[in-house]
Amino acid sequence: MPTDLQWHLIQTVTPPQWLIADIQRIAPEISGQYLAQLLWQRGIHDPQIISGFLDPNQYQPTPASAFGAEMEQAIQRLIQARDRNQKVAIWGDFDADGITSTAVLWDGLGQFFPQHDFLTYTIPNRITESHGLNRPGIERLAAQGYQLIVTCDTGSTNLSEIEYANELGVDVIITDHHTLPPERPPVTAIINSRYFPPDHPLAHLSGVAVAYKLVEALYLALPEVSQQPLEKLLDLVAIGLIADLVALKGDCRYLAQRGIQQLQRQLTQRTRPGVAKLLELCKRNGDRPTDISFGLGPRINAVSRIHGEASFCVELLTSKEPARCQQLAEETELANARRKSLQKDVLRQVIRKLEQLDLSTTSVIVLSDPQWPIGVLGLVAGQIAQTYGRPTVLLCEETVASKSNVCFARGSARSVNQIDLYELVHSQANLLTSFGGHPFAAGLSLPVANIPLLMEGINQQARQQQASEPAAIIQADLVLTLDQLAADGGRSLFKELKLLEPCGMGNPVPKLLIRNCWFEQVWNKNIRDRKGNTVKYIKTTFYICDASCESGFPGLWWGHYKEEIPSGYCDAIVELDFNAYEKRYEVRLEAVRSAADNTTQTLNFPILDWRQDPNDAEPNPDLLVMDHCPDSWSTVQRWAKQAQTAGKTLAVAYQGSDAPDAVAVWKQLVGMAKYLARLEKKSSRALLQASLKIGPQALQVGLESLQVYGFTVRDHNNLIQIGGKPSAKTLTSEERQQAILQFVDAVREEQFQQQFFQAVPVEVMGGIISEHQDPDDAIL
Repeated sequence: MPTDLQWHLIQTVTPPQWLIADIQRIAPEISGQYLAQLLWQRGIHDPQIISGFLDPNQYQPTPASAFGAEMEQAIQRLIQARDRNQKVAIWGDFDADGITSTAVLWDGLGQFFPQHDFLTYTIPNRITESHGLNRPGIERLAAQGYQLIVTCDTGSTNLSEIEYANELGVDVIITDHHTLPPERPPVTAIINSRYFPPDHPLAHLSGVAVAYKLVEALYLALPEVSQQPLEKLLDLVAIGLIADLVALKGDCRYLAQRGIQQLQRQLTQRTRPGVAKLLELCKRNGDRPTDISFGLGPRINAVSRIHGEASFCVELLTSKEPARCQQLAEETELANARRKSLQKDVLRQVIRKLEQLDLSTTSVIVLSDPQWPIGVLGLVAGQIAQTYGRPTVLLCEETVASKSNVCFARGSARSVNQIDLYELVHSQANLLTSFGGHPFAAGLSLPVANIPLLMEGINQQARQQQASEPAAIIQADLVLTLDQLAADGGRSLFKELKLLEPCGMGNPVPKLLIRNCWFEQVWNKNIRDRKGNTVKYIKTTFYICDASCESGFPGLWWGHYKEEIPSGYCDAIVELDFNAYEKRYEVRLEAVRSAADNTTQTLNFPILDWRQDPNDAEPNPDLLVMDHCPDSWSTVQRWAKQAQTAGKTLAVAYQGSDAPDAVAVWKQLVGMAKYLARLEKKSSRALLQASLKIGPQALQVGLESLQVYGFTVRDHNNLIQIGGKPSAKTLTSEERQQAILQFVDAVREEQFQQQFFQAVPVEVMGGIISEHQDPDDAIL
């Protein structure tokens, strides 16, 4: 295992008194000091936002009507199907978001359509099928008399499958949150949260939340029909939202907060006996987002990872029969135990392979094996990426050759440290047979013969982008003594930090640094499954102590042995948690090292934040003002370098602007190409970027797409010459769509990055800059 883990500490800030007073108004029983510091560090400064952020009762949710005409068309078609006694099929997906989306529609639409007789659902097999619609499934539904398919968490880009459904007389309503097609597909309605601008409160809804909004709209349209209150679906919404790792802000955070309130009632009211039994099996109360992320979510996901087929999970979440739910919950628990064992085995094998590599020359880890189970590769890739500080691609080499006698590999990739994984893998698109994902996670397939080429190409691309050697990083938010942490048995601090929940992307669980501590009663053991069989998955238990407190505080370290905890004085980074099974507060150890190795970097590069009121900034010769939103961390680092060289303080003063629709940008690019071709003119790359409001990488993808579309493109020392014209004769409809889609995805990815930089706290920005300074200037 690597030993070069870098410890970073967010610089301590003094929050304003009004923020502490606001917190105490919402929660009078807490001091608010730690929470205020965390909110201020994370850039949550607006008094109008803070009250709704901390208290869902003060948040104004966005109505389903915000989806506009598409939602209206969907509701009209559902009402028509109900009036005409037409059969409706729900088409979901096999991960936790897809399963809960299907369950929400099964329960929600089930108030309006008789289940089984006029309503059914189908879930693809994770191992033998891919995400999304497929022709055999559509053909089967059509043969059974279904005239309407409602997707959830899938379907937006299944253009040929949608056309096939139309040919068979089956209408399609899409509910989804994944990549948008370049043009509206031929569907009755497409309800996708990605159509909203990035700062819209519905922009980050996951599949389950979009499905919930469809049901919400149907409840409003037919208020006298439903027998079950709409809020009874919110526990399912919370499970899917939190398990899918979306940014929990706006309505996402509100729905998750309300859903957790509904979820914690299950152990007493048991309106969902399957959910209640799962909570019992994972020893959780249902009142914490971690009960989902470490309890319910992994168990639901484990079924398809182990068995491929996961349809029974919908029954588990929605059935009212306790005996049947107990049986399904125990099957789910066994699948999760098997998943843990497989994950541990594959992790051990990956580490063994890594020991044979020179990681000093490796920026991206790419490994393959014919025996690795495809279902756990994403999980292991995530562990390796976090541990080694490098993006990781793990592949399973298929043992069965294709018809063309070419063996293929499938797998998963995960990123780390703000490295854009999508860009890295997409740079090797010519080697791949399929690829999809986002900057943090992706799935891919390719011929086995291309794996060495992928390894070489992706590492070369990563080395060109990275300003320093990759390293595993852990970041601490607060420095505490054990006396501060353990006051009132941990209850006081836990109650204060709990107001940050639900935590997730952009709002991580607070990590606490305890210095000069030591460990007592350290022990580890294998966990066991429901049948008493040992699972090859380790946890170490301990008591953590320091000089500020007479007694130790309990804790555990998942996946580690007791020998890994140093003897003597240590520094430790922990998360404070509540163990519902033991009925006690405890810490989860995230990292530990000998206190003698005290090399914690304080992330303190000074930056002024004028993004909210750039017009109020007074001209100052001692400041360097960044007035354009950066599109990458390398751009931020260049500004910082310039400020440092000039001896100035960096001030960020760019404002967010409404991002142009990516499809409209494509149409603008085609128009410019036609203009340049007709007049035989050249244009600089800089001018094209400025006119289209895109960055260099998106422009390059656009120029490549133009060539696929029929234009000729020549580069004369960054002067672009375009000739020819679009040719429909040489391209199929799918090829034309794919050419557009590649450019649209690139533009949306840049817009995603700009959205991030419009909101990222300056403390985090300063921390990233500090990573690339001379470390001797920032060591504690």
